[in-house]
Amino acid sequence: MSSPILDGLQFPIQEQNNKPSTSKTGREIIAEALSTVNPSLAQQAIKEKNWRKTYPQYFKALVESGIKTINDPIKIAELGLNKAHQSFEFYRDGQKHCFANIMQFANHSLHTFAVKGENTSAPEWYVPYQGQKLQGDALLSQIQTWENNGIVEPSHANALREAIAHPEWFDLSDRTMVLFGAASEAGPLTWLSKWKANIVAVDLPSERVWDKILNTVKSGNATLYAPSQENLDANTDISVLKTKLGANLLTQTPEIAQWLLEKPNDLDLAAIAYLDGEKHVRVSMAMDAIMQFVSTHKANTSLMFMCTPTDVYAIPKEIVDASSAKFNDRSQLQKTLSKAISSLSFKHLFKENSTELYSSENGKQYGIADCLVIEQGPNYALAKRIQQWRATLARHMGQRVSINIAPSTTTHSVTKNPLLKAAFNGASLFDVEAFKPETTNAIMAALWIHDLRNPKSVANPEVKLEHPLELMMEGANHGGLWRVAYLARTALPLAALYGFAEAKLPKALKKNLNK
Repeated sequence: MSSPILDGLQFPIQEQNNKPSTSKTGREIIAEALSTVNPSLAQQAIKEKNWRKTYPQYFKALVESGIKTINDPIKIAELGLNKAHQSFEFYRDGQKHCFANIMQFANHSLHTFAVKGENTSAPEWYVPYQGQKLQGDALLSQIQTWENNGIVEPSHANALREAIAHPEWFDLSDRTMVLFGAASEAGPLTWLSKWKANIVAVDLPSERVWDKILNTVKSGNATLYAPSQENLDANTDISVLKTKLGANLLTQTPEIAQWLLEKPNDLDLAAIAYLDGEKHVRVSMAMDAIMQFVSTHKANTSLMFMCTPTDVYAIPKEIVDASSAKFNDRSQLQKTLSKAISSLSFKHLFKENSTELYSSENGKQYGIADCLVIEQGPNYALAKRIQQWRATLARHMGQRVSINIAPSTTTHSVTKNPLLKAAFNGASLFDVEAFKPETTNAIMAALWIHDLRNPKSVANPEVKLEHPLELMMEGANHGGLWRVAYLARTALPLAALYGFAEAKLPKALKKNLNK
């Protein structure tokens, strides 16, 4: 049986079995990132036999090591990204190339097709939430509730308040906004289409994908610029267009990068594409390479990323104190139940959230929010780490970088995992809120606009940060995960069990459990 013909961006193939090893590559990238800040752990990572189960300790070590000095996160990001770009391979016409060198291989030009929205309404922003369209005082009240309940951080709440106070920010006719993975369920396409944006949409050639993109833009007031393999007539019908538009980030990486360089305006690049499993790492690498290339040639390029709350972050001391207080203030029923379940599970469940503080050379202490969910796997963690590294490094180099933690969201890609779906349904048991996609879309789109428009936003590299890792602390909507009483993954099984059973539980028991 012959081997499949490889095309585009791939994990490196091992000589001994002619197959890729995502674990080996992941270990090597994380080990290289740790190599100067924790050499002994870096060596341990290389030899790790059970990477799929033990990877959280190494990702936590990246954050812990990064806290100590203000230069270490920059070193970690540089080493990790360089290793990643040198590790991955790119196949073109049957030839293997190092991914770091692929921009020279653009072998044809993509064409651009423009579509104008048919709506003339003025830009408007609201937040769909529990069947309502929240605006004005109603939205301000909900933001305050989220802040009071520890669902969002004060900096996130304040950014949304600023957006409410500046409706003029939402006229984006002066911005050219590139969406990698434009049709992404958690992405901002719907809102940019209402805000007069110039939208450069990059997504797979797919009738379903482009039907969604084209219809969304047509119903709004924005202008779409889409890639095409051929020069299409301006009057081409939408039924034909959806079969002709699109470009593949994994196989056309250099062509997409060159196409973006042809755009005359400054670009705001948003890395929102998601694919399952190991493809998520590959598409993150493709987006990273394009961002790096375009930023090198267009100095005023800005970057945007949406972080996941199920990751590991440095956090302010105040949040550690709040989590500890929540643990100590549990009801007697919760204490009894959690202690019993912890004992039965040999203390694998209901571990107290970390209260350890780490000192930095800047004189401050930080905690660590370890919200990694093992079921999401090391590939997911690596894909998101690549994005954090690029954000950290780009801002250090003077770029405007919008990177905010988006809440856990009930997108299809998440809820198709039965355990995660059930855990989200039961999240309220631990004062955690999972958001519907339409709510997340509205909130995170507004946060991006805030970061582009507000000169006081930490996205602006001229705003001083006391530590590079504070970039990910600001503007966080973690849904309550940072402030929960327990280490998140040790409470996940009960949250899932509660989510499965919630509809059948007596109301009185629900009330007691949520006390």
